[in-house]
Amino acid sequence: MTASLLFRQSSSFLLKQSTTKTTTMKFTAAPLALLALATPITTSAWSTAAVRSVRAVPATILHGYTTATTGESATESFRLSFAEGDDTISPWHDIPLKGNADGTYNAVIEIPKMTKAKMEVATKEPNNPIAQDMKKGKLRDYHGPIFWNYGCLPQTWENPNEEHPELKCFGDDDPIDVVEIGSKAIAMGSVTEVKPLGVIAMIDDGELDWKVIAIATDDELAKEYNDIDDVPDAVKDGIREWFRWYKTPDDKPLNGFGFDEKWLDAKNANEVIEETHDAWKKLRSGEIEAGKLWTGKN
Repeated sequence: MTASLLFRQSSSFLLKQSTTKTTTMKFTAAPLALLALATPITTSAWSTAAVRSVRAVPATILHGYTTATTGESATESFRLSFAEGDDTISPWHDIPLKGNADGTYNAVIEIPKMTKAKMEVATKEPNNPIAQDMKKGKLRDYHGPIFWNYGCLPQTWENPNEEHPELKCFGDDDPIDVVEIGSKAIAMGSVTEVKPLGVIAMIDDGELDWKVIAIATDDELAKEYNDIDDVPDAVKDGIREWFRWYKTPDDKPLNGFGFDEKWLDAKNANEVIEETHDAWKKLRSGEIEAGKLWTGKN
């Protein structure tokens, strides 16, 4: 049985395991069966609300951000850019990290839940639009849908020049990732206020790639979820195992995790976010060489 088929079958298994929002079930099946709480694997690589070329849509919150698309979806030419008023802005550098409420942050949603297209803020392009990642000249898609909203926190950066004192690996040169576990799919390009609940240290090809688990502040579960122990084990296990296995259909090795594969709590998550924010400040100011990254200052 191929890794791709195993990934798909395990994902289908997850669909049958849980549909309730407060489940505390524990899985006893094989590791791939922990991939997530899903709907059928036939989901398109792009959301059913996929954007078309050259249209403007609201970016959903805060300071009047809007997004506009150029190019056709599911092509190399597609870009989703951001603006504030008449000015084009960078979702990485110009959207503030902190949310409106104390203890909250703004998340830029790159990949809505239940989609497969590997979208990301293009850190090397002017103004950092969202584009579909490329690998060896081909557009990247996950082999199955991601079961949560996935994006990044603006004004953060995992420094590839700095070795973590305990994990002995370097940052992955990207904004810090956020996995939003709320009940609804959030559109690509949305700027969503989230509350961090915990963080896990993924080691991907020898690089440190933190994953913050968070909940949108307007989600019905936000009042119940305040720290990592409030999150059901099925959700935490599903996220960890999805990220452990998701590259194996491409004959890549399993990803690993630091700190004995444990989720760290909200306090640690906030500390990691602030550390990556400090690194971003040094990058943006020019104290750290940007290399090929577009910072708006180089």
